[in-house]
Amino acid sequence: MFVVVTSNYFFRRARKFFRKHPELKERFAIVVDDLRKDPFHPHLEFHSLGGKLKGIQAVSLTDSYRITLTLMVTEREIILLDIGSHDEVYR
Repeated sequence: MFVVVTSNYFFRRARKFFRKHPELKERFAIVVDDLRKDPFHPHLEFHSLGGKLKGIQAVSLTDSYRITLTLMVTEREIILLDIGSHDEVYR
């Protein structure tokens, strides 16, 4: 099992995101629970980013929305960094 940690920035972004999309709270809880169990499960669509976001990974919340994160396998820790639309989190 992995430990999921959030930054203050993520907390602010998530609060704003869920005000706009309250229907995704349940889906988010499912994704975070699945991340804790196995971040590489195929339905999460875990992938590494490139360019200026090199070293950061992302998972899909829905087809339109993503969660960016840092996965530290040695410490078995997942740090959630951002949540939002594809364009918002990959800026």
